[in-house]
Amino acid sequence: MHIGSLLINRSAKFIGTFVKGFAYLFHFIFKNKRFTIPLRSKALISGKKSIIPKIIWQTNYSNSSTLPVYINYLFNRLMSLDWEYRYVSTEDRLEFIKTHASERVVNAFEQLTDGASQADFWRLFTLNHSGGVYMDIDAHAVWPLSWMIQPEDKELLLMTKHRFSNYFIASAPNNPHLQIALDIIVDNIEQKNIGGGVYDLTGPTVLNRAIKDDNEVNQRLYKYTCIQGSFTNEYFQYMDKPRGKWTHKKQNELLK
Repeated sequence: MHIGSLLINRSAKFIGTFVKGFAYLFHFIFKNKRFTIPLRSKALISGKKSIIPKIIWQTNYSNSSTLPVYINYLFNRLMSLDWEYRYVSTEDRLEFIKTHASERVVNAFEQLTDGASQADFWRLFTLNHSGGVYMDIDAHAVWPLSWMIQPEDKELLLMTKHRFSNYFIASAPNNPHLQIALDIIVDNIEQKNIGGGVYDLTGPTVLNRAIKDDNEVNQRLYKYTCIQGSFTNEYFQYMDKPRGKWTHKKQNELLK
């Protein structure tokens, strides 16, 4: 299994190099050409039921994407033929949380000014509320989701070299780790505990604090599970929003 996923990993990176190279030329010629990621896409085939709902969640500042981002989306659909896909806009993230969260949680979310922090918050809340799989818009699975996630699994978290990452999370609803992470984020916002920026305020640092030394966490190493940047990069992801990546945000601008 790991040999197969590693082969897909390497093949995606190889193909992605050509995709990005071609895309520079393509978007130089067709400057305004964009491809629409659907708000919803039904499962293309039927599959076994699982405790983790078969829903893929993604979000970005727009579903009107450049060619590399769209190809990344298509690759993920290939890896999830028996999964439903849902794209959630910036506006709909807020509406979802307003509909399902407490006043305290909504107030905390509305203090965030950066899109990445909002997405960090929203992914944890959505997975804890509805369940499914979240992947960053530039991330893609390297093995079919239903082959990685077993019917009885309640969660699957992504391990990088030394810590958990939040660019891929699979979970059933009511996950205690995600609830703890959400509580930490709300407290960080209320106490204006920005720390090292987005990474500490709402990002992977929070998830790792929530998990601590729990050895029962179901996990997979990233290179056999989900990787980033094969088909796209910051330029193509933020072509319509220059310097929109969270790394360009000043710490004193993260909260209202």
